[in-house]
Amino acid sequence: MNKWIRGTNATVLSIAVIGIFIILTIFLHSLKGFQVDLTKNKNFTLSEQTVTTLKNLNQDIHVIAFTNSGDNNEFVTRQVTDMIQEYKKQTGKITYDEYDMLKQPSMAKQYGVDQGGTLVFEMGTKKQNVNFYELFVGQQDGSYTFSGEEKFTQAITSLTSTEKHTVYLLSGHQEYPLNAMTILKSSLEAANYTVKDLNLYVEGKIPDDAQMLMLLGPQNDLNDKEAELIQAYLKDKGKIYLALGFNKDMATKWKNIDAIMKTYGIQDQHAIAIEPKQTSLYDPLTIIPDYGPHDITNKLSSNNLVTMLSLAVSLNADESAPDYTQSLLLKTTDKAYGETDINLLAQSKTKQDATDVKGPLNLGYAISNKDNKPKAVILGGSTFVLDQDIQNQGNKDFAMNSIGWLQEQKDQITIRPRQGDAFQQAMITPSQANTIFLVTIVFLPLLFLIIGGLIWWRRRRG
Repeated sequence: MNKWIRGTNATVLSIAVIGIFIILTIFLHSLKGFQVDLTKNKNFTLSEQTVTTLKNLNQDIHVIAFTNSGDNNEFVTRQVTDMIQEYKKQTGKITYDEYDMLKQPSMAKQYGVDQGGTLVFEMGTKKQNVNFYELFVGQQDGSYTFSGEEKFTQAITSLTSTEKHTVYLLSGHQEYPLNAMTILKSSLEAANYTVKDLNLYVEGKIPDDAQMLMLLGPQNDLNDKEAELIQAYLKDKGKIYLALGFNKDMATKWKNIDAIMKTYGIQDQHAIAIEPKQTSLYDPLTIIPDYGPHDITNKLSSNNLVTMLSLAVSLNADESAPDYTQSLLLKTTDKAYGETDINLLAQSKTKQDATDVKGPLNLGYAISNKDNKPKAVILGGSTFVLDQDIQNQGNKDFAMNSIGWLQEQKDQITIRPRQGDAFQQAMITPSQANTIFLVTIVFLPLLFLIIGGLIWWRRRRG
């Protein structure tokens, strides 16, 4: 009788445990969007910006993945499709389909896709294409970064936004060419900007649709006629994004660039910022400035994302422009100094002396007018916009945030790429594979079955 009661209790307890497990599973499954991300780099946790974008989505978006079963790159495809599934969990406005180009080439032709590994975001007649392989950037140690969330959210924002911004990059003064800033250009275009080149020597005027001028890394000065056109444009509703380049004769050869900055109460001190501290990661000419409090920098500071400038020119705000407010964006530590002897700097013999500008140095300002409307961003350095530097730390975030602030897009915050460890691949022979299969699939389960059977038999006999 006691054995029967003990057996019955064990059975009831087992059924109760299984029942609780089933009920808990159903309950957790009913909680829409509930999940616990235990991955090292939070691979399944979407940013606040993405979640907000998806929650506010009021139009249906169809996402179509065109894959190629012949390219044998399941790892890339899995990363992309897993990310899309995370988007679907946040909103019922996104639907998803996947087509193999080898098996369904007519669908690829219908959407104008000519290669596998392409994601199409479709809303009505509007489409945005994202290539799988532009989402991954490999590192020397075999690790990689995955920028899928940034690209997907930008694609959705571009589809749903009706607002376009036209910006012109000035050329003709040895500025950085567009082909050296492809990442910045594609990021701007994905955020609904139209980016155009403008050579005032050729055009003779600033186009009527120009919402902002960008002067990035000029080495030579503007001529008097160009400066006159730009000043007239800025006195009206024009805005300017000015990131200085380097010229060893800037103290005497940047008359018109200095005059434009002077309009907003910013003085070029004609000194190159030097940080005495040198590490294996950066040299004295590479500055990692502190942030001033501002809409452009607040989230960067809270997320501990630094901006890096090389050959940065020291700036200062004066009281010559009472109609404008100068907000400090970037500054060095008090240990830095501004080298005024550029010839000495060119010989790598720089050292702090009485003629140099004492730190802390100011390297960037955001300018607002008397109505508190954005008017200009003026920076002492510009190398952070180049392709080889823009992916470092918070460089792209700072560039996009400051451009977005000028266009009064306060929520234009970029999303950091996710870090992935080096892909590990074990090279085994067919015989080793068979051994692993037999041990894990056949012998181990059989061993546990035999042990369990023996325990059951001994208890039954007892």
